[in-house]
Amino acid sequence: MYKVDLPVDNSVELAVERRRAAEAARHSRIFNARNRVIGLDLQTLDRQVAERRERDEIQKECQKAYDALRVTNDQMLEQSQREEEESRRELRRDLLRFRDTYQRTEDSRDADLACNRQGALELNLSIPESQLGPASMTVFKGEDLGENERRRAQMGENERQLRAQREDTEKLRHWQKHQELLQDKYMVQQDLRSALLQDLEDKGKRVERLALTDFNQSLAQERAARERQERELNDSTALSEIRHMVTSDLLTERPEAAERPAWPGQGRRVLTDRWKGMTSEQHSAILREQEQQRLEREIQREAERQRERAWDQERMEQARALQEEERRGREMERRQRMELDKYNQQLAQEQQQHQQYLDKLLSTNQPTAHYFTQFNTTTR
Repeated sequence: MYKVDLPVDNSVELAVERRRAAEAARHSRIFNARNRVIGLDLQTLDRQVAERRERDEIQKECQKAYDALRVTNDQMLEQSQREEEESRRELRRDLLRFRDTYQRTEDSRDADLACNRQGALELNLSIPESQLGPASMTVFKGEDLGENERRRAQMGENERQLRAQREDTEKLRHWQKHQELLQDKYMVQQDLRSALLQDLEDKGKRVERLALTDFNQSLAQERAARERQERELNDSTALSEIRHMVTSDLLTERPEAAERPAWPGQGRRVLTDRWKGMTSEQHSAILREQEQQRLEREIQREAERQRERAWDQERMEQARALQEEERRGREMERRQRMELDKYNQQLAQEQQQHQQYLDKLLSTNQPTAHYFTQFNTTTR
């Protein structure tokens, strides 16, 4: 038999080691009070901080790239604007050169009018006259031959217009004078009519004043007569009142004036506004009545005092009975409290005996510190 070296299978040992490492990591993670209570994961926090820094760096790089691109675009835009301005200036210069060369004022068709020069084209034309057509004619000889007649006709027309204007002005002046005359006549008529109306109004006012005067006089006479009648009536009334007061019971002071017949079932009536005082008999009767009332009041007071004494005696007896009842109640409470104290002492003795039984006879095997260390030692 030949000895063959077979490879050793370490998968089981590796699996065991892997499980042991996982268990150790789990043990350190679970039994770490700080991580379990607070929940702090430093690795995760470090990773998050690194990711945040990386994102910030990326954003900064992007911002720098955007800034560089913006600067480049601005420079390109400025360059294009400068080129555009330069091209515009070049175009303007070319246009001015073209106009100076090919579009001069003295070379135009109306140079004789613009520059006050007759025959300007004839002097500057480089083309032979035989080669020019009818459309090239700009200056004609013999123009405005009837200038004098035209001026005389214009002067005659101006004179006719002036005469017509003078005639119109004269007609307008006559019409205005006629209108002024008509206005004056109208104003005179209005003045005459106003004067007539004013005269009629004055006459009417005079008639009204006369009528009003007559009416006021009649009213004054009626009022004077009415006042005279009222004065006479007041005088007669005053005299009658004076006569009545002099002869009345008020000033004569008759006692009988205050007495009136009695009503059925009632005593004699007295008029207070006419009463002159009591007589001696009335005064004596009142005194006798007052004395009688005083005696009756004294009897009532004595009866009240008797009743008060009886009530005081009754209240004293009730108070003594109440005190006796309270004393009996306190005595009963004292006896009940003594009985309760005895019962509590008996219960305390029984409880003490039971505790001694538990401590000395029943609970003799006390646990040691090693007994409590066997709990909460694994993660499973």
